[in-house]
Amino acid sequence: MVAALNDDQEVDATLRAVLVDVLGLGTDQVAAFTESTALFGDLPEFDSMAVAGLLSELEERLGILIEDDEVDAEMLENYGRLLTFLRAKALR
Repeated sequence: MVAALNDDQEVDATLRAVLVDVLGLGTDQVAAFTESTALFGDLPEFDSMAVAGLLSELEERLGILIEDDEVDAEMLENYGRLLTFLRAKALR
């Protein structure tokens, strides 16, 4: 199901839900994430194998297309960078 995205808060809520659903992180843990919370390379659950599943689920829920050349370590470095990327894609 594709969310009807109207604002930054909806993208944030969707990203948090996907982190819980795909990575199996705790709801309270994800709710406490700030823009500077490290993701890729810091969370054991968020490894190279999990990236494809996470991005596929984000594409589906946000109704966006993430091109392979858009994915890099910098974009996945922390919660804020990933959220900024997704907002730019979803709210165009």
